Amino acid sequence: MNPPIIIMGIAGSLRAGSYNRAALRAAQGLVPQGVRLDTFELNEIPLFDQDRESPPPPAVAELKARVRSADAILFATPEYNHSIPGVLKNAIDWVSRPYGDSAWDSKPAAMMGASIGSFGTARAQDQLRQVLITLNMRVLNRPEVLIANAQRGFDEHGVLTDESTKERIRKLLHALVDWTIRLNAPEAGISR
Repeated sequence: MNPPIIIMGIAGSLRAGSYNRAALRAAQGLVPQGVRLDTFELNEIPLFDQDRESPPPPAVAELKARVRSADAILFATPEYNHSIPGVLKNAIDWVSRPYGDSAWDSKPAAMMGASIGSFGTARAQDQLRQVLITLNMRVLNRPEVLIANAQRGFDEHGVLTDESTKERIRKLLHALVDWTIRLNAPEAGISR
């Protein structure tokens, strides 16, 4: 029996009631059989400081190790001022350092995002995609999951109730798993 495919989910928000954190929780229940989606909270990641990168702070070392051990990454990003949140960019920068030792290199990745606005993080996802491509990540471009007017799709406890959004997340997860298998099967022995 093959080990499960591990997707690591990272939300770009620290807020306890974040719709993006809630979307990752929903995704954990929508993964295909034989797949596990673990999450990592960015609350303890300090601001990037090159003077502290060797050795990195413990939370950064843990994040980097978790990225390395994951088969794929799923980012859930809010949109702040038409861009990705500083906390997410900060974590991405830490994991890419020191130069020549990026844990992101060649890692399959997908993204989704939730916003109370009508664009559903489209601009933030475009900018995140640019950053991930620069880091040589293998970014899945379709299907897109842009959760607009998120306050309507989640209940007061942060549970995703909108069935069409669940289906879009399910399709994204299946596509990410297929993408991961295609990219890594010969080297990593991942099969399905």
